[in-house]
Amino acid sequence: MKTIAIASGGMDSSTLCYYLANGWPESELAGIVSFDYGQRHRKELDAARVIAEQLLTPHDIIDLTAVGKHLGGSALTDDIDVPDGHYAEDNMRITVVPNRNQIMLSIAAGIAVARGASSVATAVHAGDHTIYPDCRAEFIEAISAATQLATESFGDISIIAPFVTIDKAEIARIGDDLGVPWADTWTCYKGGDIHCGTCATCVERQEAFALAEVHDPTEYADSEFWKKVTA
Repeated sequence: MKTIAIASGGMDSSTLCYYLANGWPESELAGIVSFDYGQRHRKELDAARVIAEQLLTPHDIIDLTAVGKHLGGSALTDDIDVPDGHYAEDNMRITVVPNRNQIMLSIAAGIAVARGASSVATAVHAGDHTIYPDCRAEFIEAISAATQLATESFGDISIIAPFVTIDKAEIARIGDDLGVPWADTWTCYKGGDIHCGTCATCVERQEAFALAEVHDPTEYADSEFWKKVTA
């Protein structure tokens, strides 16, 4: 089953790419697609490129900056400070980019048809929070059904999310078993020289490695903050 993977360069999507490249289940990684939607930094895109190079897999960055400028109001795209804290806090809603996953999955499905693939894979997981409705299992089921209808007789593309029922700690365990080069992945929303350690995605990353009892080689500006907000 040839599969196109959507990858941001973070630990989840990098693990997904390694997972598919190692044949899950009966899969063949046919390419990696990343999206430039005008996010505040390109470090994650650079990380996705490195992962693709290591897997000897084609990597394409789709320019959605013209679309992204119309999806304003998010700290990931606008000149708005990225909040610190845990995803469970209300202030994290400012990190939502409206309908982002549906847009990306729809484009990736078209690419899959053109390349003779049969599915598109996304790394959404059970730990993704209620502020992100396009990361939920019911969304994946719905968009997969719609995509199959939209590509009927032109590939019958399905959307797969192999991590949707597991949490980020389990992803860390899977990735570690597969040899994912964690130091080459990028998570931080702020995009500084090193991971900040205090934004929600840095907090979640550190918590996942700790719960999984997997070594985290990442350098953080603040490596203790996550313990305060997850205690």
